[in-house]
Parts: sequence; C-alpha cells; structure tokens
Amino acid sequence: MLSQIHRRESLRRLFAAGGVSLLGGAAWQTATTRPATAAKAKDPAWDKSIERGLKWVSRTQSSAGHWTAQQFPTAMTALAGTALICSGSTTTQGPYAKNIRRCVDYLIQNKVRANGLIGDPNTDNHYTYGHGFSMLFLSQVLGEEEDAERRTELVEVLNKAVLFSCQAQTKSGGWGYVSAKDGNDFDEGSTTITQVQGLRGCRNAGIPVPAEAIDKAKEYIYQCKNADGGISYSSRNRGSSRPAITAASLATLYNAGDYEGKHVPDMLKYCNQTLSNLNDASGSFGHWHYTYLYYAQVVYRQGAKDWEEFRDKLYKKIVGEQSEDGSWSSGAVGPIYVTACNLIMLQLDKAYLPIYQR
Repeated sequence: MLSQIHRRESLRRLFAAGGVSLLGGAAWQTATTRPATAAKAKDPAWDKSIERGLKWVSRTQSSAGHWTAQQFPTAMTALAGTALICSGSTTTQGPYAKNIRRCVDYLIQNKVRANGLIGDPNTDNHYTYGHGFSMLFLSQVLGEEEDAERRTELVEVLNKAVLFSCQAQTKSGGWGYVSAKDGNDFDEGSTTITQVQGLRGCRNAGIPVPAEAIDKAKEYIYQCKNADGGISYSSRNRGSSRPAITAASLATLYNAGDYEGKHVPDMLKYCNQTLSNLNDASGSFGHWHYTYLYYAQVVYRQGAKDWEEFRDKLYKKIVGEQSEDGSWSSGAVGPIYVTACNLIMLQLDKAYLPIYQR
C-alpha cells in the first residue's frame, strides 16, 4: 500500500494534470478543465517562510492540543490544523503528524456536542465560525485517515455536524454567529462562508450533504448582491458592498460548483477592482488576512496566468511581514489566526487539500 504522503502526492498530481473530480451531484459539479501552463519559478524564500511558520505553529500548540486567541479555541485550532495539513502531513505521516493528531483529538474529545455542534455555546457567542472551520479541517483529515476506528469516529462526528449546520441555517438561506433558533434568525456573510466551505469539505469526503442547503446558501448570496457586483453584509442589513465578504462569497460559489453563473462575472469584476492593490487596506475593512485568504483562492482558481502574477506580489508582502520567531502578528484576533491564514495562502500551490484545488 502506498504511504499517506505518496497517496497525497499522487492525488495532487492527478488534480493538477487534468480536472479529476472527487465530488458528485449536480449541486457540486466542478468547473471545466483549464489547460495546463508552464509554472513560473518559485522564490526559495517562500518555502523557508512556510517552514518557519509551520514550526512556530507546531511548538505553540498547547499540551491539550489546541491553540487559542481570546475566546475562540475551536476556530483557532481548526484553522491551525488546516495550515498544518496543507503542508502534506497527515495524522500518521510527515513532520507535523503528532500535532495534527492532537488537534483532532482535542476537537473530538472536548468540543463535539450531542446535537452535532463542534464548539462551546456557553463560552463562544460566535460558535458557527468554529463549527464551520472544524467541519472543513476534520473532513480533510477524514480523506487521508487509514485507522478504521478513527475513520468511523470522524464519520459519526461529521454526519452530526452537517445535520447541525443544516438545522442552524436561517430562513433566508444564510447563517449567523449562532444557529438560527439561538440568534433570532439573524444571518451574515462571513459565517455563511464558513458553513458552506465546511459542508463542501464534508461532501467531498463522502459525508451526505443535502443539496437543498447548498442551493439555499447560493440564493442567499445572490439576494445579497448589489448593483456594483459586491455582496452586502447581511440579508437584513444590505447597505454598501463589502469586498471581503464578496471575495469569500465568490470562493464559496466556486466550492459549490458555480463558476459560470450569471452573478459570478459581476462579483469577480468587483473583487478585482477593489482588492487587486494589496497595500490598500480600505477594501478589507480591517480584516486583511480574512479578505485575502479567500481572494487568493478566487485568483488561484482563475488559472496559472492570473494566479502567478498575483501570487508573486502576495507572497512577497506576506514573507516580508513575518516575525523572527516564524509567526505573523497583525490585527486584534492574535498571531495564531494571522499565521494560519498566511500559511494556508502560502501553500495553495501545493494543492494537497481538495478544498483548495482548482
């Protein structure tokens, strides 16, 4: 049997070579295969930066297996774990296997509730973020997990997590900081994004996801679209368009298989106009790393020509802002959040995780 790393490398090459899909169902169709082009040479400084960042993440993991920033241990742990598995390590192979196992153990043993929620509603009033990020992380782990007992456990956790997410969806088709019944049916764009990506990750790993939930989420995004092509904050609070939420929404539509829908060109044009200047922070509304975590995914899926030009500028900026200890510090959330976001962006080209592949 091939090792986990060899299996991952084989899958990565297969995806890069020709648009093979692990997804199924009309709601999750993939885009038309894009022709391969010769890749530009990569700067060795990128790999050095990634290695330093990953080592910082691994050594700052708590003995209990989590990372935290203020009051968000579930979300931060799932994001940090995702950054680690983007490197190619799995729960059994690679330099960060131990860290990933401890991360999985922490989420399953400490954060899974009887109703399927992955998080703690008693201490986290934004628990849908952690739930969505955890679905995404654990679903990617499931795809590479060979231990039969752990696979069974992950499948059970994710089946319940999907059910919770679908039941937490608002009447408008979005999600809020908490479930619809706990939050007076309030919804907003950024939490909706985490749920759809998490659900897509689960579906990709073989967990049943109702197409109706995804269709409702897509309609939610469409109804929040303004005339300029941007997406507003919420179905209840339309207001001006938000570049960050528009980029995240577009990445989510791509995850849901909507590459060529009638709303996509306007949204893409809006994102390119408002986010192409990496040094203009006005478009990110103070959430630069959140914004470019998703906009990077959008540009990456446009193909090598668009991606490589943008990537070189993005990576130069990220690498230049790295601290001596290997972390990144910016914003109010904390260094583990910023570091995890930057590492995910820096590792998109590795294409190990189906959720981030073209």
